[in-house]
Amino acid sequence: MPVIRATEARRSATPNAVMTTFASPTLGGAGQVLWRVDMAPGKEGPLHAFEAEQIWTLLEGGATVDLAGEKIDLVAGDTVVMPADLPRQVFADAQSGFIAIVTAPVGGRVYNPGGVSPEGVCELAPKDAERITPPWIA
Repeated sequence: MPVIRATEARRSATPNAVMTTFASPTLGGAGQVLWRVDMAPGKEGPLHAFEAEQIWTLLEGGATVDLAGEKIDLVAGDTVVMPADLPRQVFADAQSGFIAIVTAPVGGRVYNPGGVSPEGVCELAPKDAERITPPWIA
């Protein structure tokens, strides 16, 4: 039985958040991916889409999720199921930020809706019509 020790968790930092991978194909040989997102107050992730369903549960703080144009406010304890291929953007609460746990099936890639990169995205983001596997889910 694979056990991933806390000291083995993989951290990936972007200008917007820190993702800590707990299990993935390259970390424990998992068939699903499980990671934590820590987003500081007032930060926001880039607009993007993901090829597979994701399930997010907020553990602390608050966030607003824009899911295909529908804005959803979340507080600690809330869970949102994000269907595959819908444009999404996550905004951390301006006062508290948030910590969330996220899961998704293996193999999902992230991409830009409409195939155009938003201005000022970080180096880990997909470029234009490119589809990539973020390091925290590999």
